[in-house]
Amino acid sequence: MRRRSFLAVAGWLATAAVATLIGVAAIRLVGESITGTPGGVLSQSEVERALASPPPATPGAGGSPSPGATGPATSPTGSVTSPSPTGSVPAGHRRAFATAGGSAVAECAPGGVRLVSWTPAPGYRVADVDRGPDDDVEVAFVGPDGELELKVRCVGGEPVAVEDDD
Repeated sequence: MRRRSFLAVAGWLATAAVATLIGVAAIRLVGESITGTPGGVLSQSEVERALASPPPATPGAGGSPSPGATGPATSPTGSVTSPSPTGSVPAGHRRAFATAGGSAVAECAPGGVRLVSWTPAPGYRVADVDRGPDDDVEVAFVGPDGELELKVRCVGGEPVAVEDDD
């Protein structure tokens, strides 16, 4: 009787160990593709460089961005960083802005200011977008801290974040 109980417990432990290993392997395999960061985790300087570079053309975003069009970018702390402009578009025509709710890239053109792209921060979603071109454009991000709006105007041919006057 004692040997039988020992074999039953040993068999149960072996089965539980194998099932746990299979489960962990499956979660690791599937979990990385679901929750993993595409391309890995970026450093602060890599994020600032990515925000300063022109975004890829996206279908339905109102046209493709001008190649090499870059301008000063704001860091997540709100300070302005000035990457060196490349291409034929003068500096200041395109700028990246970052808030706690997300980031956006805006550019000044003859028709007014226009949002080129916008991305909510983790935990936030885009509630509303006025992408322009117009006198001013805005994007609203909603998340745990409520609604955060980013409003942009062209001042002297340069996109500038402004207080919402509504």
